[in-house]
Parts: sequence; C-alpha cells; structure tokens
Amino acid sequence: MPSVSVKLYSVFFKLILRHKLQSLLHQAQAQALAAADETTQFGITCRPDESTAPANPTFGPDGVATKDIHVDPLSSLSLRLFLPDTSLARRSNGHAPDGTPTTGTPTTGTPTAGGTYGGYLPSPSTRRRSAGSRKLPVILQFHGGAFVAGSNTSAANDFFCRRISKLLDVIVVAVGYRLAPESRYPAAFDDGVKVLNWLGKQANLAECSKSLGSTKGSGSGDVMRSQIVDALGASAVEPWLAAHADPSRCVLLGVSCGANIADFVARKAVEAGKLIEPVKVVAQVLMYPFFAGTVPTHSELKLANSYIYDKSLCILAWKLFLPEENFTLDHPAANPLAPNRGPPLRYMPPTLTVAAEHDWMKDRAIAYSEELRKVNVDAPVLEYKDAVHEFATLDMLLRTPQAQACVDDIAIWVKKYISIRGHEFSY
Repeated sequence: MPSVSVKLYSVFFKLILRHKLQSLLHQAQAQALAAADETTQFGITCRPDESTAPANPTFGPDGVATKDIHVDPLSSLSLRLFLPDTSLARRSNGHAPDGTPTTGTPTTGTPTAGGTYGGYLPSPSTRRRSAGSRKLPVILQFHGGAFVAGSNTSAANDFFCRRISKLLDVIVVAVGYRLAPESRYPAAFDDGVKVLNWLGKQANLAECSKSLGSTKGSGSGDVMRSQIVDALGASAVEPWLAAHADPSRCVLLGVSCGANIADFVARKAVEAGKLIEPVKVVAQVLMYPFFAGTVPTHSELKLANSYIYDKSLCILAWKLFLPEENFTLDHPAANPLAPNRGPPLRYMPPTLTVAAEHDWMKDRAIAYSEELRKVNVDAPVLEYKDAVHEFATLDMLLRTPQAQACVDDIAIWVKKYISIRGHEFSY
C-alpha cells in the first residue's frame, strides 16, 4: 500500500483538483466558449495559480541549461529546451578533439562550460573542425495535468526534464500545449504535431544556413536566407538545436494525458512517413496513460476511487477537453483501441508503458501494450508496486527512490533506440 504521507497528499490533491475542475466547468458553461473566439484560438499553456520555474541558460550544478521559445505567433504554444553540458564534452576550451581551435558565429552567447550558452552556427571555414560538437537525440516531452492544468515550465516538470536530459544525455523539448476548456480537442493534439513538424523545419533550416553561409559575401546570401526561412514558415534557426540536435533519433515521452498526446503524435508521424524527414520517431514512452473507454475494465471497476486521479475526476476532465456534442469516452483521444483509429498498430514505433498498481486507468494501458506486442512491436510494460498515478512526476514524489528507479528503467530501455552504436542495451 502507498505510504501514509502519499495517502494524505492524495486526499488534498483530489480536493483541490475537484474544485478546480468544477470551477472550470462552470466557467465554460457560463461563458459558452466558442471555437471562433479569438481568445480560444490563442489559448493558455499555464494557469495563473500554478507556480513555474524560470528558464536558466546557465549550466548549473545539474549540468543542464534551459531556454524558452514561443514558436507559434497565432497561439500560446511554447517550448522549453533542456541542453546537457555533455553536448560540449568534445569541445574543451574551444578546441576540437585534434587540438585545433574551433570558432563559430555566436548568437546570444558562446559555448562556455559553467556559463551562459547561446549556441552557435559553424562558419564554412570551421565546419569540418566543428564536428566535435556532439549531436544528441531529441526527446519531445508532453506534461500531465488532465488536459486542464500543469505546464511545461512547472517546477515539477522542469525537475523531471532536467533529470531525463542528464541521465539519457539528450536534448529535451518540453511542449507547452494549449489547455482546456479554453482550447478543447484537438488543440493539444494539434500542438504536438506542430512541434514535430517544427523540429523537422529547424533541421532543414540549419542545413540551409550552412549551405548558404558560403554565399554571404556575394551579396545575395542574406536575401536567399530570408526567403528560405519564410518559405519554411519559421522565423529563425534555433541555435541549440542546429548545433546539437539529431532529429533522426527522436523519442516521444508523454506523462498521463501527455501520453495520449504522444501516442497521437506517433501515429501522425507514421502516417507522414518521409514527409517529416529528417525527423524519425524511433520510440515512445507512455507514462501511466490517461486512457479511458465506455466498457469498464477490471481496474476501472476495482480502483474507481483510487489515489490522486479517481474516475469521477477524470470524467470531469474529459468533459472539459472533448467536444461537448456527442461526448463519449470511446473518442479516439481517450480510447487507444477505438475502431478505425489508424494507422495499423504494426507500424507504430517501439512503445514502453509505465503503469502504477493503484492507478484505475492501468488496465487499458496494459491492454494497448498487449495489442502492440501481438503485431510484433517492442512494447514492454513496467508496472510498479504500491505506486499511484504520476508517482514519478508529481512534485511531492519526484525525489523518492521509486521515482528515481522509474527514470533509470526508462533510460535503460530508451538507450536501445537512441544509441548510435546499436542496440547494446536490452531488457
């Protein structure tokens, strides 16, 4: 059984969440939010009553620098990037591995270990020597919060992403998707797909910048660069990604309702195929997915009043997120095995599912994993005993041994698919 402190925390957590959900439901009903409303289109990614952790572009004690980006001027969609200092490991004191100095065009800072890092774009004359700049896998992370709360900049999510970035040696892109009821389905799901496409555009822009760098002195380079940027629908090259990201090793990681978004993005990536190159989704991690359905499973009957998120709270959240007309828990956003929810499962990427013993939603997540395995997709399940929903990502539980063990287990599995040396790790 969960500890006494977790039980007490769960009681207060559910009281506060229920009050928030009911207030939002009354607000939505009173205001009759319309899809054409300008505020609804822009949306929000963080509620004013929730604390956030500021971005810090300095490699601190944990060795991870962060920065925030607003990527869509037409909505509140935003990102927080997490860059580990290991990305600079092969460029000690500005020198390449062979001892020759490496110089580049600084943007907002220079790559100095222990200091502020702005990233850089190598100049043509030093591009070969700048190969010491490590290319790291990219993890797109989607936070939890029942679609109506939480943010990519919350203290808990910031801590979790820092831990993931450092442990797996990856760039984490935490997605600040639009929240309900201000932005109902499919806003959050569309935001996830938009970020995946944005990652591909950034990779293409970086390559274009390198190619056009040699023409800068001809008088037409700057014009061509501007035209290409506009054609790709982006304002500028993101230097951290240009210098260090390897989008061909992209992993989707979703927490709670974020797992629903991650799985949707994975499906869209499969459907897009080569259209999103050079991005390639090599795996996904679904941490206690927020799955539901109209026909109850054993855990949904037995654990309906479970810790942290019980069934009644989740139903309220779904009512705030899904379209009001024809409401059903068999909606494709809720039920991963809903009919006609393409593409065929055999094309899905390897999928690790994290489940908690005292989570009422666990059976449906496990059933989805079983269906993936039936079509030969690598889809293991890690079920943790005496664990509650979000046991590895809630602020109170982040530093528990169980939370650390969960992240360690995720790292072991993910490294099979992001290692450039092949699948030397195995479960």
